[in-house]
Amino acid sequence: MKLDRVQRLGDVAEIMLDYVENKKTHQGENIQRVPTASYTDPDQWRTEMDLVFKRVPLMLAFTAELPNPGDYKAMDAMGVPVLINRAKDGTVRAFLNVCSHRAAPVANEGHGNCPRFICKYHGWTFGQDGKLIGVAEASTFGQVDKAERGLRQLPCEERAGMIFVCLTPDAPMDLDRYFRGFLADFEALDFANWTYLGSRVIEGANWKIAFDGYLEGYHFASLHPETIAPRTPSNCMHYEGFGPNIRIGFPQRRIAEALRPLPREEWGEQENNGYDFVRIFFPNVSCFVAPEITQVAQLFPGPTPDRNRTVLNYLRREPVRDEEDRANVEASMNFFRDVTYTEDYLIGLEIQKGLEAGAHEDMVFGKNERGNQYFHEWLDWYLKDNPSAPEPTL
Repeated sequence: MKLDRVQRLGDVAEIMLDYVENKKTHQGENIQRVPTASYTDPDQWRTEMDLVFKRVPLMLAFTAELPNPGDYKAMDAMGVPVLINRAKDGTVRAFLNVCSHRAAPVANEGHGNCPRFICKYHGWTFGQDGKLIGVAEASTFGQVDKAERGLRQLPCEERAGMIFVCLTPDAPMDLDRYFRGFLADFEALDFANWTYLGSRVIEGANWKIAFDGYLEGYHFASLHPETIAPRTPSNCMHYEGFGPNIRIGFPQRRIAEALRPLPREEWGEQENNGYDFVRIFFPNVSCFVAPEITQVAQLFPGPTPDRNRTVLNYLRREPVRDEEDRANVEASMNFFRDVTYTEDYLIGLEIQKGLEAGAHEDMVFGKNERGNQYFHEWLDWYLKDNPSAPEPTL
């Protein structure tokens, strides 16, 4: 399996080398038009929440965020309060962070460690397995069937160093079907044993406007002339589909210098040495493994169609060594956050304004923006709500 994967990545590296040397890029068959209303219409936005974000597996946490028994993470996901915790036996579960008494949260947002969850409103107590184990002043409250009043559990599975959750209780969740081998990349990276460094939060325009920017390098020369373009040539991308998910290859300018001296069988093991990958989890995660620090962006649609909330998570292989190293880590996170916000999200806010002005009826994605096309094709597939419909292919 590992050999097959390395061989495949070597083939991709060879393709990207050809792209750079012959000034080419991945091409689709045609341009694609996407209605402007896709980014502004409240009805479509609500449908996206119901048919996409509340149905598909969402990557909501990392193994490295909850390494120890008793660790938990409480968060808001598009207005849904979620509680993820690791029990004594190491099992990870997810619940709606909603007390079964009067619907108050049983854990404050953020990270922590505790043997049980106690609602701050009336003191009802729940175990790590979500079961109701204590009713405050039970003798005066009345009869309660504790077995029926536990926290509402959400489908949850930990794989390849990440924790996936479906926001609809009792919904089916099949990660093998959904990712179709893509998680092998993270298993090969030993992602489960990395260190979680922290996060930053930025806000921007409609979630698809922001996400479109993660899916292509056509804009590198004009929008990132001093940060990305010196390392990575503009308009030079390679796309692979894994169901609705995408691995994007970005060759570096020095790809020939990096690869040609090496045996061909080693080309598939040179990530960050001649080329880079951005790994896209449909519908809302972008992961860039950089040599110094890895940024994983989680894009959450905001409370209105014209806004998104993005959590930028940072990880690396090595733990923080000392205070000086921590200061350098904080500086790196701030740098990546600032670049992402000032160079990508601010233009997104201008795009939102332009779309709402009604200047054009649609957006157009070129043949060279095949990753964007593929993303929108899969989004349309989910919005049709017809599992028997043919799936998009790259």
